[in-house]
Order: sequence, then structure tokens, then C-alpha cells
Amino acid sequence: MVDILEVGGCSAFLASSVPLWTPCSALLACWGGRWTVTDGVGGAAHIIRRPPGPVNVQLTAAVPRRDVMISRRLSLKPQVTDPAAGLPRRPWDSSDPSFQPLGAFCEAGEDVDRFPSAKDAAQTLLIFSVSSPGAESLSFPQQFTMMHWARRIEQEMDRVLQHATGAQQLKGMYSEKRRQFSVLRNVPRELVQRVAKNIDRLLAKKRQALERLAREAEKLQREHSWQDGINERDMEYYDSKAELDYSEDGENPYSLKLEFVEDPNFKNKVNYSYTAVQIPTDIYKGSPLILNELSWTQALEKVFIDNSREDPSLLWQAFGSATGVTRYYPASPWRAPDKIDLYDVRRRLWYIQGASSRKTWSSWLTCEFSEVCPCSCWSWDHLSLFAVEEMVCWSGSVSGLTLKLIKASVVEMLDTLSDDDYVNVARFNEKSEVVVPCFKHLVQANVRNKKIFKEAVQHMSAKGTTDYKSGFHFAFQQLLNETNVPRAHCNKIIMLFTDGGEDRAQDIFEYYNWPNKTVRVFTFSVGQHNYDVTPLQWIACANKGYYFEIRSICAIRTNTQEYLDVLGRPMVLAGNKAKQVQWTNVYQDALGLGLVVTGTMPVFNLTVEGSSQNQLILGVMGVDVHLDEIKRLTPRYNLGANGYVFATDPNGYVLLHPNLQAKSMNLLEPVTLDFLDAEIEDASKQEIRRQMIDGRSGQETIKSLIKSIDQRYIDQAVRTYCWAPINGTDYSLGLVIPSYSEYYIQANLSDVMLQLQYLDSLLPTNFESAGHVFLAPREYCTQLQLSDNNTQFLENFLSLMVDIRLDSKHCNQGLLHSLILESDIIWQLATRVWKNKDLNTYGFLALFAATDGGVTRVYPNSAAEMWKEDPEPFNANYYRRSMDNKGYIFRAPPRHAGDEALHSENGTIGILVSTAVEINIGGKTIKPTVVGVKLDLEAWVEKFKILASNQSDSRQGSHKCGPSSSCEMDCEVNSDDLLCYLIDDGGFLVMSNQKEHWKQVGLFLGEVDPSLMHALFNNSIYTRQQSFQYQAVCDPSPSGHTGRAPRGVFVPTLTDLLSLAWWTSAAAWSLIQQLLYGLAYHTWFSTDEVEGEGVDSRTASCVVVQTQFYFTNTTNFYNVLQDCGNCSRLFHAKRIENTNLLFVVAEKVPCNSCEMEKLVQVKTEFQEENPCEMLNAARYRKGPTTCFDYNIRENTSECGRGHSLRPMLGLLLGLQLLLLHVTEDCPLALSGTH
Repeated sequence: MVDILEVGGCSAFLASSVPLWTPCSALLACWGGRWTVTDGVGGAAHIIRRPPGPVNVQLTAAVPRRDVMISRRLSLKPQVTDPAAGLPRRPWDSSDPSFQPLGAFCEAGEDVDRFPSAKDAAQTLLIFSVSSPGAESLSFPQQFTMMHWARRIEQEMDRVLQHATGAQQLKGMYSEKRRQFSVLRNVPRELVQRVAKNIDRLLAKKRQALERLAREAEKLQREHSWQDGINERDMEYYDSKAELDYSEDGENPYSLKLEFVEDPNFKNKVNYSYTAVQIPTDIYKGSPLILNELSWTQALEKVFIDNSREDPSLLWQAFGSATGVTRYYPASPWRAPDKIDLYDVRRRLWYIQGASSRKTWSSWLTCEFSEVCPCSCWSWDHLSLFAVEEMVCWSGSVSGLTLKLIKASVVEMLDTLSDDDYVNVARFNEKSEVVVPCFKHLVQANVRNKKIFKEAVQHMSAKGTTDYKSGFHFAFQQLLNETNVPRAHCNKIIMLFTDGGEDRAQDIFEYYNWPNKTVRVFTFSVGQHNYDVTPLQWIACANKGYYFEIRSICAIRTNTQEYLDVLGRPMVLAGNKAKQVQWTNVYQDALGLGLVVTGTMPVFNLTVEGSSQNQLILGVMGVDVHLDEIKRLTPRYNLGANGYVFATDPNGYVLLHPNLQAKSMNLLEPVTLDFLDAEIEDASKQEIRRQMIDGRSGQETIKSLIKSIDQRYIDQAVRTYCWAPINGTDYSLGLVIPSYSEYYIQANLSDVMLQLQYLDSLLPTNFESAGHVFLAPREYCTQLQLSDNNTQFLENFLSLMVDIRLDSKHCNQGLLHSLILESDIIWQLATRVWKNKDLNTYGFLALFAATDGGVTRVYPNSAAEMWKEDPEPFNANYYRRSMDNKGYIFRAPPRHAGDEALHSENGTIGILVSTAVEINIGGKTIKPTVVGVKLDLEAWVEKFKILASNQSDSRQGSHKCGPSSSCEMDCEVNSDDLLCYLIDDGGFLVMSNQKEHWKQVGLFLGEVDPSLMHALFNNSIYTRQQSFQYQAVCDPSPSGHTGRAPRGVFVPTLTDLLSLAWWTSAAAWSLIQQLLYGLAYHTWFSTDEVEGEGVDSRTASCVVVQTQFYFTNTTNFYNVLQDCGNCSRLFHAKRIENTNLLFVVAEKVPCNSCEMEKLVQVKTEFQEENPCEMLNAARYRKGPTTCFDYNIRENTSECGRGHSLRPMLGLLLGLQLLLLHVTEDCPLALSGTH
């Protein structure tokens, strides 16, 4: 039996699964003092209380997606009961003569009435209305009662808010100032073309600076004479790491001592008279190579200074040398992380892209492990430079230390790839297979795919027997496979990492690569071993590659990046054809400038050795452009709060977009945010993205889903997208504008006296009488000092206005005049309207107004203490949402489950209510202002309960329902039985008639009343949208390992430590190198995971997923029965017109046994997508068209050398010589007994 919640005998609802078109019946039988209702086909019975006397029963059925509703009214008399006990003599059944069947009520012949509303019905409902004379009971409110309450709430809110905010009076105030402003039109195509030209002109100046620097650098190096006997004490330069040096005295004694001044443009302390030098920690700065580099680059200082004078807007200018030295201007102390500084310019995005002429690689780690050799191989398909196949061959005999070195080498090599590269990683022994099973071909070397590769490499283990021919055959097939798979179509590379081997696989090279040698092969001998390396050298030299040695961990970084010099040979020999300025993806500047793009140009070695030209690249010149510098060229404040300019690169990544954030994580990683991830993706935006990548122009108006700034809400709005290419770059510019921003206000305040008069409205002396002012921190004037403290910023602004002329060329007249004009208009609103209101009478804590011009006024002044909204209206959540929606937007203070109680304002909680003021001027509609109030929650909950009650109801007089009254329940008196909610369009609780919900205001309804939220979602009142945030920062996952050894260090066993033979082995030698390197740089022994530069070990880059809920087109839903197995629940839901609120009246849940999906809205860390699914959903991109992978003059004879460690300390060499001396004196150590 299933109990329906008793509703006083007035009405009850029964859900039925019987289709309307199927014969069905209902049987009612009297059993004691209760009515039993069955569905006539063996279904569960439902019980309601039976009132005395005759009963009228109305059976109504509504069917989903059918506009048919069938109704029949039946009559039934009560059955005979035991007069003494009031109980039935026996259970009634169909064989009992007193049992009265009702018969079929859904069969053919029924009267059919058509109701359009039945189309929206979510389930079949049987509605039983039971009445009896003289009964005193409470019933669930009927539909017309609910509608009546909703109308009262709508009318009261509209009346009070209109009257208090002064929205209508504000329209008149704008009309009064009509002669002091113009209404101008935004024409998207014209705006995009104008901004694109301005950006082109800006970048053209940077190109000129780069060309001048590259030209002078090549000249200076060509004229430089190599000095063998050069000494560090003879050099004069500023060592940017002098104070961070790891020597005993903590500083470089030969570094210049400079004084610095704070420069807000650089966000740093700088010295404009000198350049600074940064040398990687693992490079010995006293070597002749480095000192000669410092010598000839010293003269670049003058060129840097001249460039800065020519273009004062220039930011960092830098030369990154192939030796690892960076010289940059102006001089500034180096910013190092808490741990060791691992910065090496050769691993920076701007250097890699500049040195390799934009590459796209395919990297394969194809390798397995033999009993003879540990090796690693990979390959790239380089779009403009090369394609790489990486192969790693690992044998069962490879030591744990060598295995770690190989893994670390592969990870470091992956970090030299960019989004323009394609890569794959595989392993081989007797057969070959990819390490990521679904990566069957080359994949883009983006951050996500590289992370997948790195994790797969770390899980590889040594096993099997290696067959080089199998591995190289597999690699060549991947690289030369001409399919529809995206690839780079330029330089192709295979890399092999191993600790030895004798097979040259010559027949494989003859078949696939000779005689044209279109694939370069690089080989790496890893670890300390006694194997013959001649075959590895031969493989590299025979295939236009290079041979490297990686003996210890400190040799990895250098040897995994020097292959770029080989790849750069054809580019150097191409001369001026290859000297092209390239613009990088967005990345984070190492010196704290923030998000930048960098223009780069390669610098070639033009010296001639005999009859041959030098074919090495000297380095890369770079000039930074801060994104804010580009933003200043856009009409961002004329587009309204929800209009914006964005730009994309050929990969579809945005370099300008409101949702692009600075990444505080790995400085090595570019800040890559795809346009379709920056917004909510749809088919129209996919096509827009494709056209922008192809360099086409266009315009389209679409209906789009818009995610709010706080990511809690979704709005449906119309946007016009317009786009065009930026000449001289491969970027494309886009503009987005809402329909209501077609027109905007431009103030015309030429009267200086009038300007000064209006400025008085901003003076703090007026705050007490007219409310507090918050000023948007915009660059009204170049001399205006910005501040995070808005009070301080306002003081800075007012002080500047006293010191300069308002028509100064250093000020943006459009911004300044609009601010001053609208400051006066809002001041008039406060003094003429707000000042006369008694806020307590209305139940308000504050009144406020904010404008496109950038001024926000909050009344009274005391309310400013609790004002937490952004002072920049365009960044304020309430402002943007009010613009996109009609009517009043309610928002409770944001909360999450588990949060502490909300901070109160004067003992209560404030509910923010805002609305955009729409003004029509000469047939042109504008929305220049948002006005609103802060409701006193306690006062408005009481008002809400009264409005949704039978008290002072014209239909019932002043009659007040009580427990013994014969009327419907209401939200005031019957709060013990009836739930009444006001919920916003995101599903968050705004008001409730329940006292215990006071602490839950602002929570998602799925946390407050899960079953009700589920019912609202199931009945299509709400729908949902899942969105991802790809630039999130999360706490790292807790590690299950404790007490682990220092990272990357092989830990010998006790037997090893007691064996002198072990101390003379290759493993011991390599371990000592690591230990000594760690002593010099203690952080190598940290047990933290190896992170990139500037990483906070307490956080990690992650992807966050969140579900937003929003209203569908369904506005009303009445008499809905939520069937929950053993209990059911009735509710009504109706939208409050002209607001973003939903009014819900529901029975209290009689049980908690409902099994249903709990809907959640909070952000959660998203586990990595299935890489196979991501690969199949690869997005359209377009790579560079220029490729320098071949030059007939290239000299490939220089193809290999060993690379020993160049230590900063002589300790390493000394200790190894000491160990060698010990082994000579102890021949037993060589016996190998262990």
C-alpha cells in the first residue's frame, strides 16, 4: 500500500502509468474510516482519509505530448461499517456484494475536452477531489490560489522596486542632460577593421625594432674576435642573479652594482642605462664560450636603448643565445622561485618558435627493453620545421638509474615541443606498439597530449629483447604514412635513446630514407656504460642527425635541446628568406609582466670558415607586447559590459578574450585556451573559429548561451560576431556585441566650469548625504596612479583632476567626460529620489546605481562597508546579468554546502536586486545604467509569507486559516506542513518560509531540498549545461607514498654500499654525479614532484567541471505529483513575472526513501578525458606554410660528440679522480665479485 500525504480530505493526487488510450478502471471500496483507491489492474492501492457523507470523485488524466485531457465526475456513497468500532466487518473485495465498483473511466465513449496546456504535462495524473459538508480540514492550495499569490508577489515587488530605485525618474534625468551627450552607433565591421589596422601598426613598430636588433647582432658577432684567454674579472656586466647566486658568499663579485626605480609599465624595478644578463644555473659562467658571448653582446646595450627612445612603448627586449645566455633590457633583478632557478631561455616558448621557424612535430616514443640495450626512440612530424618519431628502447638489463635517465630525457624532450608540433611515442622489442593505445598516429603536441605521454612513459618498464629494425620500421611507417591524419609536413625526425647497441639497421635506412634522407635521426647514449657507441654515431651521421651523450641527470636539459641547432641549419643557409618575424602564443612573462605575446626573429652566424658559410643559429631576438597594450587599441568601453574584442591564432587559441586568465602555474607552458573552451561551444561558433583560422572576414548574429562571471548562472542572449584577419600576422581579430549595445553615450563636456561642477559629486564630503562612490579603475589619464584600494584610487583621481587640465592630451577625453557626466546624473538620483526614502519602511538595506561610465553610488554611506561588488561595473556579475535579462535580477549571497553562516548586515542578510534602465532617445535604445536595492532578508521573508497567505486576501476577507479551519493551507500559518520557496534562475535559494532555511539562503536547491530540485529538473522547469574551466588551479592530489627517496636518485642497497666493486661501477659513478650536483643545488633532493619554473608546490594545474542550471521556456507547472515509491509529494511551480525568480509551493517530504540522482552545481576537479575521445574530436587548426627543412649547401659532417658535464664546482672532478686512485690501489675492486 502507498500512502498519499494526507491533505485534510479535500484533495489527493494519484500518479498512474496507465496510458490514456488503454482501457482501465478504478475501484473504490470502503474499509473502515478510509477510502481505498486501486488502479483496477493489480496496481498498488493508495489511501486517503474518507470524510463522512456522500463523496464526489473527479478522475482526470493528462498525457505527455498529447493535447487531450479526459474527465468524468462520479459519485460514490460510503460503505457499511461496524457501528460500534467504526471499522469494516471484514476486508472488502470484489466478491463482497457491498463492494461498489466504479467501472471503466478511460474506455471509449468518454467525453474528450482539448486543453493546450496538456501538451506540457509530464506525467499521467489522476486527480481525486473529495468534499463533504461540515468537514473542518486543510487542503493543499489549488492552482488558482497559487496563481493569485504569485500575482500579489509580482505586483508588490514591481511597485516597491520601481518606487524606491527611481528608475523612471532616472530616465528623465538623462533626458535633462540630452544636450551634453551624443548617442553614437557601433558598426561591427568598421570597428573590427579599424582595430585590426591599429594592431597592425602597433606590431609593425615592434617588427622594426626586431629587425634592427637582429641586423646589429649579426654584425657585432661577425666582427668579434675569439679570445681564448678571456677572464671573468675582465668583464663588466650586471648579473641579474647576483643576489641569488649559490656560491658561498651569495653574490657574484664581478657583477655591476646598479640602482633601480619602480616602473609600473614593467611591473618591476628597472635601470634604463644597462642591460642585465641571465645565465642558467647549470652553465659555468666562467667558461671561455660564455665569456666571449658576454663580450660581443655587450654592444647590444646601445641598440636596446636606441630602440626604447625610438618607441617608448617598448617593453622587454631580449636576446636569447644558443649558448643559454640571455641579455635583456632594461636591467632588472631576476625573479627566481622559492627553489632552484631552472630558467633556460632555450626552453622558452618564444625561443623555440623563433629558432625553429614554427614547427609541428610528431614524436614517437617507440621502444621496448632488450637484454642488451636500453634505448629510447622518437619521431616528430614538424609542420614548419620537422616531424619527430621518438623511440625508446629499454632492455631488461638496464639499471634502474639509467632507466630513470631515459624517462627523464624523454620528458624533457617533450617540453621542447609546442602546439605547432605533432608527436607520438611508442615502444618496441620484437614488435612495436604505441605507449598510449589509441594514439595510432601523430597527435598534436599540446599541453594535454604531452601530459598523457609523460604519464605513459613513467609507467614503462624494462622487458623483452630489442629489435632495432622493428622499431625503426615502425617509426618510418608513422612518419611517412600519407593519410588524412593531421601532421606538419616539414622536417621529420626520429630520436633514439639507449645505453648501447651494435645493430645499425642499415637495410631499414636504405629502404625508407636513402638517398634523399628526408628523415633526420638523432641518437642519445644514456648513462655510464662500456658499450660501443660507434653504431649510434654512425646511425646519426648517416641520416643527417646528431649523436649526443647523457651521462648524468645534469646533462639532460642541455642535450635534449641542442638538436634545435641542427634543425636550424637549413634556415640559416636560407638567409633573408628565413628572417621572418613570428608572433608567439600567449604565455606568462618570467619577469612578472603578466600575459604577453612575443615577436621573435632568428639571429644567424654569418661568419665564413674557409669557403663555407657558418650554418649555426646564434640565437633569437625577442620583443614583448603586453596584452593590455593591445586591449588599449580596442573600443572596449563603447561595446557595453557584455561586448568585447577577442583574437585567435592558427591553432584556434585566444590571445585576447575576457575569459583568458594568467596562469600561475608552470612558466614553461603556454597559456593555451581554445576559443571554443573560452565560450560555450555551439555549431555557429565552430564555423566562426574555422573562418578566423583561415584568415577570412565575416559577420553573424546568433543566439548563444552566456556563462556568468561567477560561473553560477547561464543566460540565453543574442550576440553579433564580426571578425577579420590582422595583416602582417597569422592572428585574426573578432568582436562580439549584444543587440542592446548597438548605441552608446558619448559625453560632450566642453565647458570647463560645468566639468568642475559635476566633479563635486565625487567628493567624499558628499558621501554622507548622497551615498558612497566607487570609481572603476580605468586609465582615464596616463598619469593616474592605479590602486587596488578603491578609496585610494578615488583620491588619486581627484588629486590629478586638481593638478591637470581636464582637456589634457594625457587623458582619454571620452572616458573622462562620460565618467563626469554620469557621476552628476547618479548624484541627482541620490539627492532627488533616494534621500527622501525611508529604507526601513521598504525593508531595504541599501540603494545603488552603476553606469557604463564607471561610477557606482551606494546609499546610504554606511552600506558601503558591506558592498562586495567589483567597482568596475563591466566586471560585476550583477551588472552584466542585468544587461542580458529583462526585469529584476535577484541574487542571494553565494554560498556552498559546508560554508559557515553568512555575515549579516545590521543583523540580517542582504539580497541583491538589480535591473537595467532602458532609455529611448530619438528612437535609439540604450542601457547606460543599472539600478538596484539590497533587500533585508528577514523583513522580506515576512512580507513574502504574508503575500503568499490567506491573510488580508480579498477572496476570503481577513479570514485566517487555522488548524481547524476549512480552507487551503498557506505559506504563513501552515509552514509546518507547506514549503514555500523563491528560487532564482540558477536554482539557488533566495527566500523560504522555513526558519531552518535562514542559514541556507544562497545554497543550491539540490543541497536544501534534493528531491524537489530533481522534480523541477525532471519536469523541464530547469535544464542544465556542463561547462569546463581549463585554466583552473587545484590542490595537488594526496600522495599515497611516504618517506620516499629524493626524486630522480637511484637508491643503492645495503649490499651495494658495502661492496667496493659497486663503488667503482658505472652506477656508482653516475650516482655520485647526482649527489654532488644535489649538494650544489640542494633542491634536487626535494621529494616534491618535478615542476616547471615558478610553480607553487601546493597547487597544480587542473581542469574543473561545473554544471549550471537555467530556466527553460516552461513558465508554469501546477498539480505535479512527485511519486517516490512509498510516498508521494505534490507541488506547484510558477515563474514570477519580470524577475528571475521561481515560486514553488510544495508539501513537506514525508519520507527520505526516494532514490534519485542528486543534482549538484559546485565545481569539481575533472578527471582527464579519455584521450581516444579527445583525439577523435580534434579541432580544426592551420599550421605555418613556410618550411626550412632542406638546403643543398648544408654540411652534415659535424654530426656527433660526447657531452660531458661542465660543473660549476671542481668538487665533482676531484672526487671522481679520488675514486679512480682508490680503484688503482685496490685491484680487488675490479674483480666484480658482489
